[in-house]
Amino acid sequence: MFKTLDEAKAFITQNNVQMLDLMTIDINGRWRHVTMPIGRLTEDTLQYGIGFDGSNYGFAPIEKSDMVFIPDLNTAYLDPFAEIPTLAMLGDVFVIDLPANRRFDQDPRNVALRAEEVMRSAGIADEMRILPEFEFYVFDHVEFNAEPHLSGYCVDTAQAGWNTGTAHPNLGYQVPHKGGYHIAPPADILSGFRSRAVLLMEKLGIQVKYHHHEVGGAGQQEIEVEPGPMFEMADKTMLTKYILKNAAAAEGKTVTFLPKPIHGEAGSGLHVHMQLFKGGKPLFYDEKGYSQLSETALHFMGGILRHAPALCAFTNPSTNSYKRLTPGYEAPVTIGYATSNRSAVVRIPAYAKSPEAKRYELRSPDGTCNPYYAYAAILMAGIDGIRQKTDPAKAGYGPYDFNLYDLSDEEKKKIKGLPKTLDGALDALENDHAFLSEAFPERLIALWLERKRKEAAEVSQYPHPVEYKLYYDL
Repeated sequence: MFKTLDEAKAFITQNNVQMLDLMTIDINGRWRHVTMPIGRLTEDTLQYGIGFDGSNYGFAPIEKSDMVFIPDLNTAYLDPFAEIPTLAMLGDVFVIDLPANRRFDQDPRNVALRAEEVMRSAGIADEMRILPEFEFYVFDHVEFNAEPHLSGYCVDTAQAGWNTGTAHPNLGYQVPHKGGYHIAPPADILSGFRSRAVLLMEKLGIQVKYHHHEVGGAGQQEIEVEPGPMFEMADKTMLTKYILKNAAAAEGKTVTFLPKPIHGEAGSGLHVHMQLFKGGKPLFYDEKGYSQLSETALHFMGGILRHAPALCAFTNPSTNSYKRLTPGYEAPVTIGYATSNRSAVVRIPAYAKSPEAKRYELRSPDGTCNPYYAYAAILMAGIDGIRQKTDPAKAGYGPYDFNLYDLSDEEKKKIKGLPKTLDGALDALENDHAFLSEAFPERLIALWLERKRKEAAEVSQYPHPVEYKLYYDL
């Protein structure tokens, strides 16, 4: 938003801004913040930053533990949810050192920046543009327990099909199970909410293509944005989630990006469309190539497909992620590519025909990811594919221009599949992470594996309500 402190101060005066909110991201992908009077925004703040305890953000300890958060003027925005006029900024984590502070190598924003630097220094491209599709559920109520003697959850929304028989005032416009795709009002009771949220997104610089109700009848939504540079879109992914969650809370509702919040319903993904540009020219188009894709595009794709199991450790980093990656719910389970095929992990949209629009999407990621790590890992996998000249067809990844869900069991065995559990994805990352090394420090990989294995172990040790259903009386 601002290039100089003087520009920021002029805006502060014009808008009667009274507080400064500094936003930074922890290892899991949650925003943390610290707020101070706006007068604290000085040249010293921009140069030397604000000290904080990085250990509480989940990062691995380092030999010099003193860290500072340095605001990024370019990310400033007027927070629409703050009671007091507040200017918010994202920023970067630095380690205090001599003669000058240095970037903290585990900081998610710094990892994403390094991935872009690798791409440029290798002469591959100037820019990776991505287009995320945000899928999420909106509920009226959520409750959950994970106690030694009590475990379970409950979600509810007035529009869900299970509420057709409720006794309270009922207008009868509930949405059927898995029947929500593009449903219109009055059944689509959240159309107004989405429009209000989209207006806030656009006001804060996030350009939106469209929004609509998604397949999940119990309140699943989708907002698709316009493409932008990878690092910028990681920032905008965090801002989008912030806007949606706070806009919902202001209306007495709750938003979740949990991949599979309801058994048997459509899961929520974070499909990532991608393109490469160099000198302003698109690199993914070739009129004579498969689905009009260039050799560069296919090699980049080949790297993503080759490293797809390891990528899942960052793009699908929750145990719940693998409850979505099951057959029959428009989520991919096999490692392959195809045109207009939603069952393939890499899908090439047939409608994107021009050189500037030619792209493909990775359909496996979901909203529990830390977007900086996830997008950077995708880019590094693609870079490795270009360096290794990985031909996805010769490597046995397709193209699969048919429904992969309809294959026989014997045919399915011949096709490589995505991990079925978080532990499976972590095993893949442990065995295949050299392609990440120029952007992801080894200490971060080790810490990620340790933390995520603990999460998976914790989930596995809790008795499950379905276990009571199946086994209690045996």
